[in-house]
Amino acid sequence: MPPEARFDAHAHRQMASMFDDVSARYDLLNRLMTLGQDGAWREAMWRRVPEDAAHVLDLCTRNGVSLPGLQRPGRLLLGADVSLQMLEVAQRELATFGWGPRLVCADAFRLPLRAASLDAVTVAFGVRNLRPRIEALTEIARALRPASALVVLEATAPAPGPLAPGHTLWLRHVVPAMGRLSPDPSAYRYLSASIFEFGAGPEFERDLAAAGFAVRECSRYLLGATTLWVAERLGQVPDAGAAGVQAARGASGGIPQASSLARAARARAAEARTWLGVQAAVAAALAAGLMWALMEWSKSNGALPLSEGQRWLGWGLLIAGLVGSAVRAGWLALRWSTAATPRGGGG
Repeated sequence: MPPEARFDAHAHRQMASMFDDVSARYDLLNRLMTLGQDGAWREAMWRRVPEDAAHVLDLCTRNGVSLPGLQRPGRLLLGADVSLQMLEVAQRELATFGWGPRLVCADAFRLPLRAASLDAVTVAFGVRNLRPRIEALTEIARALRPASALVVLEATAPAPGPLAPGHTLWLRHVVPAMGRLSPDPSAYRYLSASIFEFGAGPEFERDLAAAGFAVRECSRYLLGATTLWVAERLGQVPDAGAAGVQAARGASGGIPQASSLARAARARAAEARTWLGVQAAVAAALAAGLMWALMEWSKSNGALPLSEGQRWLGWGLLIAGLVGSAVRAGWLALRWSTAATPRGGGG
């Protein structure tokens, strides 16, 4: 099968074959090509998923790298991909029992879900592989309930500007060169070409609007090399009847409710706020101790048998420690004062 066939419409077989081939070194090359930042970007994606989302799909999940951050007690989490070998890697590395994610081999154009059965969908570095894109987004919109969230993290092409030549050089030459570490170097030549085909972002936002989404947030990382979109599913969907996703049940047999997820979210937020307060208090105490040490130093350093250089070193260490501790205490106190317990709610 020629590599250029990967750009065909509905090329799920070509995509599955390509990702099967690169599954062994997928994470390593991701780290190299993103300069180690892909983990932080995925964390940003996780934070955009509402805490009370009870049914969440991570589409184009690959080896499940995005799934752990989406897991919540009471949440039914699905990971879907066309590559069986990638899903096998995910199966080996993830706990898929209890509230663990459920993995499914599925085509993004024909999701095995009823209409309005999902509360959120995430897609990390996969939406550019879906052609025609509007058709794929329309299928995602069908599976989402109104007012729910689609969160997309994607590599984007260079936008016009002074940084464009360096970004272009990286994509056209460095990324394919790194692909030589892969069992299928052509996959990374495809990666480079697909990013240019995807565009710098405005094209994708037009596709989102055409599929019934409204962009609520657009954040760019690494000088525009990667973009995070949060879009809201607009409009109405036909009556779907029973839930399209089989909800995991607890010992009581009841289906997890959004209110219980929201309570759990508030408990986690309260715990995080308490920990921020503890850290701020420790930093403030350290700053106070260093202030006392600095005052004592100013009184007694002249009587100590030290050289001039050692005296200046003492001043520098104490002042640097004091400033650093005071700044950290202030920063943590600000975070503590602005941290709020989430109320929960829709996407």
